Amino acid sequence: MSSSRRAFLACLGAAGALAAAPRAVNALAGCPFRLSIINDEISDDFDHACSVAANDFGLQWIEIRGMWGKNIAQINDADVDRARAILAKYKLRVTDIASPLFKVHWPGAPQSKSGPPRDEFHADFDFKHQDEVLDRCIQLCKAFETDRIRCFDFWRLENPAPCRDAINDKLRQAARECAKHNIVLLLENEMDCNTGSGKEAAVTLSQIQEPNFMLNWDPGNSATFQGDTPYPDDYNLLPKDRIGHCHSKDAIRKPGGGIEWAPVGGGVIDWVGQLSAFARDGYHYAVSLETHWRGAGTPEASSRVSMAGLKKCLAQAGVKC
Repeated sequence: MSSSRRAFLACLGAAGALAAAPRAVNALAGCPFRLSIINDEISDDFDHACSVAANDFGLQWIEIRGMWGKNIAQINDADVDRARAILAKYKLRVTDIASPLFKVHWPGAPQSKSGPPRDEFHADFDFKHQDEVLDRCIQLCKAFETDRIRCFDFWRLENPAPCRDAINDKLRQAARECAKHNIVLLLENEMDCNTGSGKEAAVTLSQIQEPNFMLNWDPGNSATFQGDTPYPDDYNLLPKDRIGHCHSKDAIRKPGGGIEWAPVGGGVIDWVGQLSAFARDGYHYAVSLETHWRGAGTPEASSRVSMAGLKKCLAQAGVKC
């Protein structure tokens, strides 16, 4: 770890300790991770999602992405106050702002033929609004007492190489702006963006050395790349001190290509191995369920099945959460 990264993380740790002073740091007694779920994977009703997370799943952390028909970057100050009151009611802390930052087209470059295929969780920003999105997310970090913002590196290009340096510069600028506020910028490996797999994430991290620029490691997204094994192969390529968040979901590869989402523990991801490795390697940030699978009929019912699967994998890994 570089001296600049150590210095930033030491400063960040001091700020986080002050913010967390009245409440426990870990999600559950003895749990090394901040066990969490993305709120709108349960319900768009934020109160109901928090109730399920706290009362049914026994969590003390939640990741916030969208509520009441709005993307997190679109909620107004009245929504923030309402959400803060709900969080206090259920004694929940926020892992990060799961923003749509940079999940837009890179201007003037040919897009991948596959294109962005999924709902963008109520986000409708374009490239010229990204500085505003970042500013708003920094405000939201302070309001929700978290030190992390999730981002992407633009919808996947047919050939990202000619634009890669400029994309990296944009990410560096955003990380430097976040650093002014002791905030970590988390790049998610997202198959529809230019850093999709674990292999690509390792390269991007090597190119962007800002001490507060870390990875939101998503093994499920990496599994969409045929031939990739998220754990252990892709994980072994990643610098362990630069993983700052993890999304948990699972997938089944279809014959002939493509994937279908699956409940955690029911797909190709070796979650028992991954969670064991996290514990071994000293990872202590969020493991946050991003269900995606809808096989139980509704988002909430499917999240209940997947959370049970995640807890079973934790138990099999010897991790008490």
